[in-house]
Amino acid sequence: MPELPEVEVVRAGLEPAVVGSRIEAVTVADDRALTRHPGTADDFAAELTGRAVSAAVRRGKFLWLPLEDSATAMVGHLGMSGQMLLRPSGAPAERHERIRFDIRHPHHGDLALVFADQRTFGSLAIDDLLSTPDGAPGGRGSERPVVPSQVAHIARDPLDAAFDDSAFRLVLGRSKSAVKRVLLDQTVVSGIGNIYADESLWAARVHPETVAGSLATRTVARVLTEVRAVLDKALAEGGTSFDAQYVNVNGQAGYFAHSLNAYGRTGQPCPRCGTPIVRVSFTNRSSHYCPRCQRRR
Repeated sequence: MPELPEVEVVRAGLEPAVVGSRIEAVTVADDRALTRHPGTADDFAAELTGRAVSAAVRRGKFLWLPLEDSATAMVGHLGMSGQMLLRPSGAPAERHERIRFDIRHPHHGDLALVFADQRTFGSLAIDDLLSTPDGAPGGRGSERPVVPSQVAHIARDPLDAAFDDSAFRLVLGRSKSAVKRVLLDQTVVSGIGNIYADESLWAARVHPETVAGSLATRTVARVLTEVRAVLDKALAEGGTSFDAQYVNVNGQAGYFAHSLNAYGRTGQPCPRCGTPIVRVSFTNRSSHYCPRCQRRR
């Protein structure tokens, strides 16, 4: 599933092409891509046609395109395999294409914005924008203190300038859950996901099943530092791609998979101490860690 770095790469790629553009036409090829939209496919297309896009914004794993002179936005979640692709106007349909937007930009001319999704778990919708409780910008890509109602329950991510380190430490200090479970709780901190949780905990030398509330304050600070370092590095390398399902807006894969130290390296030597990396079941996923560097205390 695309996580914060992958979704941010998509947002940044969309920004110069869609901000200031006008949506000339909307073609819904598969209304399963509108499961989050409260209306019909015809309503979705009619409400967007002729509207201008004022920004490209992200919080956690959610993207949204605010509509100019409106208190609404088109909000999207990529699910497991969703892609937002920029193509020349009139380009042939993409494999697994679900929705196409024909847009006209004042400088770039006519373009096609395509939402493709192999597994159909991703979705787009038109949603109302609500004021943020703290008055800070809703997400990366806009200074407006608003967020779609579907995203309002999602916490800020660690790279957000308005992220509250003290509040995060307080939540961990009170929690009886495993630290990895807290890192994956989108109402506490957003955008980390399974891959980057494993990588951050490996870097911080913390076992994923360690009770969050048992961590010393300095250890919590170290975990947060490593989370940010891992996310920053993944962003610089275009995200993590294990297959063709995650690509940027131009269809190119990220290469952070080559920098992984724990995730997906079962049985391979730990880059730090040489002990084989262990994989264990974790809810419906897996955790990867070094049993020597990340001893459970």
